[in-house]
Amino acid sequence: MSSGPFDLAVVGAGIVGLAHALAATRAGKRVVVIDRDAQANSASIRNFGFVTVTGQQVGTVWNRARRSRDIWAEVAPRAGIPVIHRGTAVIAHRPEAAAVVEAFVAHPEMGPGCEMLTPARMAERLPLLRHEDAAACLWSPHEMRVEPRHAIPLLAAWLEREKGVTFLRNTLVKEIELPRVKTTSGTVEAGQAVVCPGGDLLSLYPEVWAKRGLDLCKLHMLRLAPQGAGWVLPGSIMNDMSLGRYLGFSELPAAADLKAVLAAEEGPSLENGIHLIVVQSADGSLVVGDSHHYAATPDPFAPDAVDELMIGHARRALRLHSDRVVERWLGVYPHSATAAALIEDAAPGVRAVMVTSGTGMSTGFALAEDALAGWLQ
Repeated sequence: MSSGPFDLAVVGAGIVGLAHALAATRAGKRVVVIDRDAQANSASIRNFGFVTVTGQQVGTVWNRARRSRDIWAEVAPRAGIPVIHRGTAVIAHRPEAAAVVEAFVAHPEMGPGCEMLTPARMAERLPLLRHEDAAACLWSPHEMRVEPRHAIPLLAAWLEREKGVTFLRNTLVKEIELPRVKTTSGTVEAGQAVVCPGGDLLSLYPEVWAKRGLDLCKLHMLRLAPQGAGWVLPGSIMNDMSLGRYLGFSELPAAADLKAVLAAEEGPSLENGIHLIVVQSADGSLVVGDSHHYAATPDPFAPDAVDELMIGHARRALRLHSDRVVERWLGVYPHSATAAALIEDAAPGVRAVMVTSGTGMSTGFALAEDALAGWLQ
C-alpha cells in the first residue's frame, strides 16, 4: 500500500520532528510525519517545558534558543497551548555565584534585559524565594514555559488541522530508499526525508551516530503537590548548581571560583549531575529536577537518594507549602560531549537531525530551520 507523494517525510514526532514539519510547511511543502508510537512518549513530554534562553551557550545555541522562543510565542496561541509562566529567577546562594550573575548581566550579548537583584529586592519582587539564604538573584524575562505533555499533542494536532501535515502513528520506518520510505504500514513516497530519532541510535543510519560517539543521558524528574491558593511562582527557578552547569554561565571566567566551591561543597549533587530547575503547572503543582547519568544503555532504576538531593535544593530555594511527591518519572535523551545538536547528511536526499544536549524544547524550532535552509528542494 502506498501513500503520497509528499515533498518531505519526517521520521519522528517529538519536538524536533514537529519543528521540521512546521518549517517545511512554511516553505510550502507537503509533509508526512511518521512515528512508531501512538503518541509522543519520550523526551519531548518528559521535560520541564522550559523554553530556556538565559544560560544557553553563547553563539549558535543561544541564538537558536532566542529564535525558538519567538516561534513558541507565535505558535502557542494559535495551537491552543497555554503559556504557564514567563521569566526565570536564578538564586545565587554563594558570593561566588553572585559574581557569576554580575558577570552575566554585564555580558554585552547575553546580559541585556536581565537584572541582578539584591536579597532585599528579592524579598520585594520574589517573596516565595528564600532571600535570607541568597547573595543575589538573576532575573531574566526571556523564558517561557508550556506543559510538554499537553503542548506536544496540541502542536501536532494544529499542524495536522491548520498546516495539512499527515501523521502516520504506530508506524515504524524500516528503510529509506527515496522516493520510497518503507514502513510497517506500507510504502510512503517522498522527495526528501528528515530522520529525527531521539534516543534511538540504531534503527536508521546507526553508522552516522556511531562516528559521533554518542551515549544516552538518564534524568530524574518529579512533581510536588499543589502549593495552595495564592502560591504562584513568578517564573522558572534555578540556583548555584545551574550557574555551574549551564554553559552560558559556566564558561564565563567568573565561574571558575564557583565551580571550585561547588566541587568542595556539593559532591553528591555533582556526582549525580544535579542542578535545580523548578517550574509550576496550572494546578499549582511544581515540577522539580533534574539529574544526569550517562551510559550506552541507562539502567531503569531511580534511587530515592537522588530525588532527595533535588528536593533539598528546592527546599533551600523556595518557601514551599508542601514537599510531598505526587509523581516521578525518568527521561532519556541522546548525549554528545562535544556538540549541542547534530545535522548530518545520512544519504542522498536524507538528513538526520538530533539534539544531543537536552535542549530540544528550547532550540528545536530554530534547529529545524537551520537543517532545512538551503537543502529543502
